[in-house]
Amino acid sequence: MKENLFYPEAINQPVFKLIHQAAMQLNKPVYVIGGYVRDFLLQQKKAKDLDFVVIGSGIELAKKVAELLPEKHQVNIYKNYGTAMIKTGDMILEFVGARKESYQQDSRNPVVENGSMQDDQNRRDFTINALAISLNETDWGKLIDPFNGLEDLKMKLIRTPLDPDITFSDDPLRMIRAIRFASQLQFKIHPDTFEAIKRNKNRLRILSKERIIDEFNKIMSHNKPSIGLRLLFEAGLLSEFFPELANLQGVEENEGKLHKDNFYHTLEVVDNIAAESDNLWLRWAALLHDIGKPATKRYHDKNGWSFHGHEFVGSKMVSKIFKRLKLPLGQPMQYVQKLVLLSSRPLALIEDHVTDSAIRRLLFEAGDDIEDLMQLCEADITTKNKRKYEKYRQNLKQVRQKLIEIEERDKIRNFQPPVSGEEIMATFNLKPSKEVGLIKEAIKEAILEGKIANDYNEAIAYMKKIGPEIISQKNK
Repeated sequence: MKENLFYPEAINQPVFKLIHQAAMQLNKPVYVIGGYVRDFLLQQKKAKDLDFVVIGSGIELAKKVAELLPEKHQVNIYKNYGTAMIKTGDMILEFVGARKESYQQDSRNPVVENGSMQDDQNRRDFTINALAISLNETDWGKLIDPFNGLEDLKMKLIRTPLDPDITFSDDPLRMIRAIRFASQLQFKIHPDTFEAIKRNKNRLRILSKERIIDEFNKIMSHNKPSIGLRLLFEAGLLSEFFPELANLQGVEENEGKLHKDNFYHTLEVVDNIAAESDNLWLRWAALLHDIGKPATKRYHDKNGWSFHGHEFVGSKMVSKIFKRLKLPLGQPMQYVQKLVLLSSRPLALIEDHVTDSAIRRLLFEAGDDIEDLMQLCEADITTKNKRKYEKYRQNLKQVRQKLIEIEERDKIRNFQPPVSGEEIMATFNLKPSKEVGLIKEAIKEAILEGKIANDYNEAIAYMKKIGPEIISQKNK
């Protein structure tokens, strides 16, 4: 431990003085620990979530702090964990009594006992998160660093304070957190720590999917998600909870013909999207856009490898993946499904020559998500062949121009057929029936094909023309 390092400038905010005052009144030592200290030493933006360890009761200290705050504040108490939280302004203050922990083999929930400051630092996940600064009169601002976390910050290393096998076996979520911090901070994971992750990968099975996906989404939200995704794959963790993604990896050769590695291509696409958008679900669409390729991979003597229909298969897989990983099943899932299904359509339009009807259909099916779809298609261009790259980009530019022209003229995006089912029933004296749906669908198709304009009067005239024929065919 370094005895001579003091950082009073880290704790010069009023909130620290107030907590010091509360602890003094209770005659209990208190320290700020974890992310705030780490980020201060890294000279990053200071965290708004502050964690405090008190030698005694964290709940008692939180109540005393709430008394001293100038305005009334609610203290949220979590008795099972011996912790308490106060929200004040834009800060969240969390208090815990120093403790030591022991674990059962089949659970990540520890058995907790009161402990010393050293016990509490021993239980921390990584050396860089075990750093603490004293808020006590006798050593105000002193850095408490029993595991050389400061040195690991300088070396940009993720390392566990104690035996990594015990650390990860006790709480397997720490394996994904190690990768999340490596991704977030762009640090390396210490070789011994990384090997321990590989050895303990099957311990992920005791975790809830909610806890796993919470950490995974934090990795997906970073500036360059591929760092964490690659580490998850290399450590063997991805195969444990997300085998569909891990199965994209690999290249097969047949008669000298190879296909690209779809896993590493996917990582590039996710990074390309991340450089343009913070939309988590657009990043998920990038992650899953080729997920159907392993199931549709075929080799043909003339044309080599193909993945026909992988977008359709992939869109069907999305719901299964979302359900298993406990991701939201409403609008986010439907959005990802739609983008996966349409992910190849814009470039395919160019290859088949861009017809107005094809553009109308794309606008109709993509709706308000058309811009996100085009972003995904642009991110999907990862070829290193400069000529091909420029050609694909130019092709998508043409599609974009056509989209603008058609939408301005025909107002197709999110359109509803101009004639309602009620009008169809009234015109032909029909009850709710299949014929009503068929007539309405025929009007929609006529608009998309350009036979009639997206206009009420033209739609009514077309309905009167084709309605009797559809009804008579049904009655035959």
